[in-house]
Amino acid sequence: MEKLSRTRSIYQLLGLARRAGAVAPGTEAVRGAIRIGKAYVVLMAKDASQSQMQKIQRTLRGRTVPQANLGDRCTLGAAVGLSALSALAVTSESLAEQVLAELACSGTAEG
Repeated sequence: MEKLSRTRSIYQLLGLARRAGAVAPGTEAVRGAIRIGKAYVVLMAKDASQSQMQKIQRTLRGRTVPQANLGDRCTLGAAVGLSALSALAVTSESLAEQVLAELACSGTAEG
């Protein structure tokens, strides 16, 4: 039950980030945010296509941006009020820190 509550908190934080204009939704937006140094955490759907994930992984190469797999495409998109998303980046450092704290507590965070 604790993990479900933590996951719900993460999705609520993502919704807050979206309302604050601090989300880069979709593969190309994520890659752009990574390139300009504005991606503070990258979240990828567990059911995203391999080609989309490879694009993001190539862009992340040589950069230290925390990343995690979180839910499926539909759930990730719904968390920010959009249709299905393969990935999104949080572009607010303070909100990203909160997301990372929740991910760490839920055991979902990756380096």
